[in-house]
Parts: sequence; C-alpha cells; structure tokens
Amino acid sequence: MTKHPIKITTLPNGLRVVTDTVTTVETVAVGVWVGVGTRFEDMRHNGVAHMVEHMLFKGTKKRSALDIVEVIENVGGSMNAYTSRELTSYYVHLLKEDLPLALDILADMLQNSTLPEDEIERERDVILQEIGMCADTPDDLIFDNYYETAYPGQALGAPILGKSEIIANMKREALAGYIAQHYNPAQMVVCAAGNVAHERMIELVGNLFADLPPGKAEQSLPADYRGGEHRLDKELEQAHVILGFRGVPRTDDAYFAAHTLATLLGGGMSSRLFQEVREKRGLVYSVYSFHSAYTDDGIFGIYAGTGPDKLPELVPVVCDEIKKLVGSVGETELNRAKMQLRAGILMGQESMSTRADSSAKALLLNSRIRTIPEILGKIDAVDIAALDSVARRIFSSKPTLAALGPLAQLESFDALTARLS
Repeated sequence: MTKHPIKITTLPNGLRVVTDTVTTVETVAVGVWVGVGTRFEDMRHNGVAHMVEHMLFKGTKKRSALDIVEVIENVGGSMNAYTSRELTSYYVHLLKEDLPLALDILADMLQNSTLPEDEIERERDVILQEIGMCADTPDDLIFDNYYETAYPGQALGAPILGKSEIIANMKREALAGYIAQHYNPAQMVVCAAGNVAHERMIELVGNLFADLPPGKAEQSLPADYRGGEHRLDKELEQAHVILGFRGVPRTDDAYFAAHTLATLLGGGMSSRLFQEVREKRGLVYSVYSFHSAYTDDGIFGIYAGTGPDKLPELVPVVCDEIKKLVGSVGETELNRAKMQLRAGILMGQESMSTRADSSAKALLLNSRIRTIPEILGKIDAVDIAALDSVARRIFSSKPTLAALGPLAQLESFDALTARLS
C-alpha cells in the first residue's frame, strides 16, 4: 500500500502545521483545530465553546459575516465548523489553487473576530432554536441525558449546545474571555490534506497566523465516570433507551479492541444486536452500539428505540447479548468486525476532509499521528483474547441507563443491574 506522506512542522510561536499530501486530487481540505471543547468550560458558562464557534463566522475587522462565506463560495468551496467535547474545528474544502484564500479567511476569523453585540443577540436566538430542536428530537436529547448521567456535575458530561438558561444570559465578556484563554498556538493545529506542498503551507501559515497571542495548553479536569440512571417519562410514540458502561481512553492499549467490540456487538446489519433484536424478534427499527474515547476515559453504549410494549422483552434480550458475548466469539465473526473497521479507515482515506480531521485530532488528542499501516496493524492484532478482555473490563463497570418516552414497562435500574451481574 502506498503511504501518503504526513509532515509536521512546529512554528516558532508553537503553532503546529500538518500536511497530508495527495497529489492525485484537485482539491485541498484545510482547517484550524483547537484542542478545547465543552469539557474545558466553566460549568457556569456551559455552551460557551459552541457559541464561540458560531460567533467566529459573524465578522472580523475587515470582513462581514456575509463576506466570510461568500469569498469561499465564490470559488466553489464549502466551509463549516463543529464543536465536540474535546475539540473545536473550523475547516474549508476547495480547489487546490485557492488554498491561500482559505487560510487567509481562517486566520482572519481566528485572530480578528469582533464579536459584535447585535450578532451575539441574533446568534443567541439561533442557538436557543437549536437547543429547542434537540429537545424535540428524542434520539438527540437522550444522548445529552446519557452523558450527564455518566459524568454528573462535570463539563465532560454537559451538553455541547449548552443549557438554554445559560445561553440566554451569555455575555460578550464570557465569549471573549474563552477565546483569550484557549485560542492560542499551544492548543491549535493547522492541517491540510490534498494537493498541498508542505513548504508552501508553512510559508502561508507562518505569515497569516503571526498575530496569535502566546499561551499554554490547558488541562481539563480528570474524567470521573459514575454511572446511574436518568428516566424522563414523556408522551412519545417510542421509548428510547441507552444502556452504557465505562469505555477506554484514546491512548489505551485496548482502544482498538473496544472499537472492534462495538462493531461486533452492534455496528452493522450482521452484528449480534441487529440480528437478534431486530431481525429475529422485530423489537426495534434502530439498534446499535458505539464506543467514544477521550484523552483519559471512554464511554461504551447501546442505543435502541422501541414501542413501549416491547420494553419488557427488549431490555432482557440486550442484557443477554452482553452476558453471552465473552467466550462465544469465533474467528469468522471477529474477522468480519475487523474488516468493517479496516474498510471504514481505508474508505475515509478517499475523503480529504476526513483525512485532515483525523490527522489534526490525533495530534491534539494523542500527541502523535499514526500511519495508516500502523492503524491497520493495530486492528489486525485484535484477537479473541483481547476482545474478551476488553468486554470483561467494560461490562463489569457500573451501568448508565438513560431512558426517554413512555417508560411504565421499563424495569428498575436495580433489576437491570442484577440482570447484568
């Protein structure tokens, strides 16, 4: 397999520049990744990271909000951003010859945003609408409830969008203070994937990002997984349930085994949960498992949405699938899960945006970027013993149960815990 070269240079101000050069494409995906997200918030300002992400699009000293997006779309490019629990990203995908333009826009946003009061008021209303939309979308809301139950009273478990009562009163000073504290070269990576030359990238970034204020990398509070339950009885057509456990951190030796476990248990149509819960019993339309890893912890979960009359059968079946997993996995089933992961990694290599995002995240959260052969080697190395070991570790932790909808027939948390023991 041809290995596309990834190069990393740290500029004198501490800003890291990454390029993943692919000369066979005509585009480049480029962005700025900041190594802070919801997890780094003061809980009194929950939602500030996400609100800052919105506000950086709302005008700089030399560009209006419309100018920022028009300049990119005038050349056929697209621009977006996201906030997660540990990261915030601003990225552009456009033709290779327009790389200087993309970097100029990104540098302007990151260094010269003016946070105008009238735009803050407008965007406040937009975010409140977004929070309202989440509250009206059960399979979104339940994830907020799930995280807040797994990590109670912690920024890691707080909703990324923030609480509506906090957003309604968010002051410009809180936004500016968050930027001043966190948006510095020590916590940022500028990354490009596609038809880009590393030396040209260094030259452009060095010139355009020279005004970033000095700073240091911030440490978040350690994760403290607690588990427990959150039930919200609500008049809905379906009951939504997440049953979860403590997972493993990004840098843990069992990281790839945990992802293999999630794939095998509920990662596709051939997975155990899909086959048993949906195909054989017809209890759900949607059921899947997932593993989300963070710098010092992780979380494993199983989501299912079902009719309220199916809850008495659904929960025992899911628990049975968990209990019988260890010691029952054969080589064929394991290899199928590993091939799904391998294919996902390799298919992702065909997207320049995915490549840039993966490299930047790895550098910020893992402090290094693994090569594709190295990642595939880690997946290949997962054997039945490793899978059984991580399953025992994950499923022996205290469960987290989040449930939303008509829940009269959902058994108690104590009964569920006893069923799993």
